[in-house]
Amino acid sequence: MKSILRWLINPPVDGPRSVLLLRLMVGGVFFWEGVLKFVYVNQGVGRFTKLGMPFPAFTADFVGCLEIVGGLFLVSGLLTRLIAIPFVIEMIVAMLSTKISLYLGTSLLPLPAAPPQIGFWAVLHEIRSDYAQIMVALYLLINGPGKWSMDALLDKLRTSKNAVISLQKLLSSNAANQCAPANCWPGSNR
Repeated sequence: MKSILRWLINPPVDGPRSVLLLRLMVGGVFFWEGVLKFVYVNQGVGRFTKLGMPFPAFTADFVGCLEIVGGLFLVSGLLTRLIAIPFVIEMIVAMLSTKISLYLGTSLLPLPAAPPQIGFWAVLHEIRSDYAQIMVALYLLINGPGKWSMDALLDKLRTSKNAVISLQKLLSSNAANQCAPANCWPGSNR
């Protein structure tokens, strides 16, 4: 269990700086979609009610808060792996709860404005954003946030703190080894 937690909290941070672009895309979309759930009822509680989600008001607010906070975490690259997991789960739920009924033509949500409106091609067209979101979240889960991230900054701080502690231990052990008990009494001419 400790190794899983360590894996989640200490992602690799040696990826290219350009990973920032992926984080800005996916984190930004999650952030503004979370805000929309509070600003427009049809995007939040109304949508969750139509989809038959349990406790639609609570669920919409919970998902909205997750998207706002988690989106900001992804944009900044903070706890990247940890927040990518609920986003992958959320996107799977979103795809299953909206695209199966679109395929079957039984969607309670408004159909797309232009053809294709139901069936396989409609699903492929409408799933494009969900697909991009889940793929980037999976990428960040596997590869980490890159060099320009808060996770990378925390890693540098943690590494430098460990280096200072190791240096202090080394210096104190060297001083103890050089000072034999007979020569280290106060007042000795060492």
